[in-house]
Amino acid sequence: MTLKTTNTKDMNTKITFTLIVLLCVTLGFAQQTPAPKQSKTVAIVGATAHLGNGEIIQNSTILFADGKITTLVNADEIKIKIGSDVDIIYADGKHVYPGFIIPNSTLGLVEIDAVRATDDDAEIGGMIPHVRSLIAYNAESKVVESMRPNGVLMGQITPRGGRISGTSSVVQFDAWNWEDAAVKVDDGIHMNWPSSFTRGRWWLGEDPGLKLNDKYSEQVAQVTSFFNESKAYESGDKKQTHLPYQATKGLFDGSKKLFIHVDDEKGITDAVQFAKDNNVKSMVIVGGSEAYKVAGLLKQNNVAVLLQRVHSRPSSEDDDYDQPYKAAKMLVDDGVLVALENSGDMERMNARNLPFYAGTTVAHGLKKEEALKLITSNTAKILGIDKDYGTLEVGKSATLFISEGDALDMRTNQLTHAFIDGRSISLETHQTELWHRYDEKYKSQKQP
Repeated sequence: MTLKTTNTKDMNTKITFTLIVLLCVTLGFAQQTPAPKQSKTVAIVGATAHLGNGEIIQNSTILFADGKITTLVNADEIKIKIGSDVDIIYADGKHVYPGFIIPNSTLGLVEIDAVRATDDDAEIGGMIPHVRSLIAYNAESKVVESMRPNGVLMGQITPRGGRISGTSSVVQFDAWNWEDAAVKVDDGIHMNWPSSFTRGRWWLGEDPGLKLNDKYSEQVAQVTSFFNESKAYESGDKKQTHLPYQATKGLFDGSKKLFIHVDDEKGITDAVQFAKDNNVKSMVIVGGSEAYKVAGLLKQNNVAVLLQRVHSRPSSEDDDYDQPYKAAKMLVDDGVLVALENSGDMERMNARNLPFYAGTTVAHGLKKEEALKLITSNTAKILGIDKDYGTLEVGKSATLFISEGDALDMRTNQLTHAFIDGRSISLETHQTELWHRYDEKYKSQKQP
């Protein structure tokens, strides 16, 4: 028998070729390189500035340096002399907005739903407040990258699953890794409140209609017991470290918020009372499809709402057909602090539609600048980052963008520039690259 030997040189050549191919493929699918730190003062001149607090400056001059806004004036009233060492962006006829913020999102935690290895939004366990979403956040996610061309520049990254899902953090969407991305670390703990109603298991022959949850009281008691044990741990000697109990400390000293995911009227009412009984310093309702029914209770207890996706069907057959569209206005009119979230089917991909959800609330009664607050200043207040983000103000972060037109209208939301902490970020994504590629292809073809 004759053995066939392999030429070492040929093998090395094949290995080198394979590595080059793999490198090219990897680079082809990599996210845009994060922008370098701002090194030169930037001036935006002539744009209509939407401040995010309800105010507008029609002819504005905005300067920012070292990542902070240093000047914001009405050019009709105050003339600013801009030096030759400043990068000037002439934006006549365009609009400037604060960066939009998406709360309660799993962006960066799941890349492809059908590929388990890319899905890291939930851990095993029922009461796991110590599980931190931030350390699982993928700053190089292509899905995250695709948010930026619509002005969504920041988000609250939130875990899923269990009764107490874990701890969220707030990030900005142009970073090398999760450490660079972090804006507010461990901002809150997320709890899925027991449902007052359940549906029959049709696959077992049960009536699929709604029925009372006969385990509701038991499930609430379990959560109450966990909180009692957490408080007992905090007041004890702590000789043994208990991570879940330890993680809840911030709820009682005010350093963390309790985000309770609940939709029905009874559940919201019980959740508010639960937070009061357990001396939780600050709580937020997430979802809240029936929050409008208890708006007075929410206002009285200073409870904010991250309102369910606007583009939804009514949750009850007794609801008005347009209830999800007008819910934000109803709550705002009743004095409740409201922001918009996007949980549900394809929540990560649809998060880019956040500005258009706000636009829908305008079509159903809210004034445009009030609707803008639902995705800027109100969200920043609820997440506890309003000192630096959410509005265009002197001293705050230069996290903003320039749009050709109204950013709440998908027909005119066309970004020309975007900045995160003063850094000029790329608006190219794998989607825009494909758009340009095929646009050129069909333009080059001769028309019949």
